[in-house]
Amino acid sequence: MKPVTILSCLLLPVAIAAAQAQNYPTRPVRLIVPFPAGGSTDIIGRTVGQKLSEIWGQPVVVDNRPGGSTVIGTDIVAKSPPDGHTLLITPAPFTIVPGLIARLPYDPARDFEPIILINTTPLVVVVHPGVPAKSIKELIALAKRKPGMLNYGSSGSGGSNHLAGELFNAMAGVKMVHIPYKGNAPALADLVGGHVDVVFNGLTSAIALIKAGKLRPLAVTSLNRAGALPEMPSLNELGLKGFQAVACNGINAPARTPGEIVAKINADVLKVIRSPELAARLKAEGSDPVGNSPAEYATFLREEIAKWSKVIKQAGIKGL
Repeated sequence: MKPVTILSCLLLPVAIAAAQAQNYPTRPVRLIVPFPAGGSTDIIGRTVGQKLSEIWGQPVVVDNRPGGSTVIGTDIVAKSPPDGHTLLITPAPFTIVPGLIARLPYDPARDFEPIILINTTPLVVVVHPGVPAKSIKELIALAKRKPGMLNYGSSGSGGSNHLAGELFNAMAGVKMVHIPYKGNAPALADLVGGHVDVVFNGLTSAIALIKAGKLRPLAVTSLNRAGALPEMPSLNELGLKGFQAVACNGINAPARTPGEIVAKINADVLKVIRSPELAARLKAEGSDPVGNSPAEYATFLREEIAKWSKVIKQAGIKGL
């Protein structure tokens, strides 16, 4: 075979992939949301989907597939054709369930192509005003003086605010007792009522109670200060170096989706993240926009899975 012919054969797949990316998408795109309609992840998915429809000239259809702690919807994407026409809005449980469920029907590392992290939403450490701690330093000192006497409420075992509390226990060297509730609302209500001492709560539902003086905020759980509560320092800033416990939403595609398509989706979603419409939506949700590269998002997911698996194991949290 002549050298020119060999070179042509080698370049042909590259040319085909580039053409696929240029023409992508060629039909409606299904955006799987592994939660019921109406929640924050669903709202983010619909906002992003609407803007991508305008950019692509193809419908982006949100398909809610709740159940199995997000496993059902996530598995649909893992087993979909790797052509970019089925995507996953990827919430925080994607990084938590590997530590809780021994035999997942998919491998979170091998079965997905990370595309982009859309946003993160920090929790805020709030205490009842009757708790004699006006700072994280004072809370840690109090917990060390009275091991096992302070408690913290959560929306349920294995949830993000439960794991945030266990990460705090481990990094601060304290032992606050976990009190699980059936949902975030009753945990927050009992905190306001003084029946629990601490809750690691989502910013959106806590801000009104903080402003009303019914709860005392001590810190946020993101690495940096949160845009929705800029005056509040982060735990990382206050000495718990590297502490991060955030809700988040990203986008993943099935493994082996062509790199050119992944790059196109990343670039177009980044445009959406920078749009005034999504910025306003994220601010309303108490979230901070991110927008990173596929490689950076892959690193984020890998580190989050490792971190939460370690916390779950050390705390002896039972699997689902």
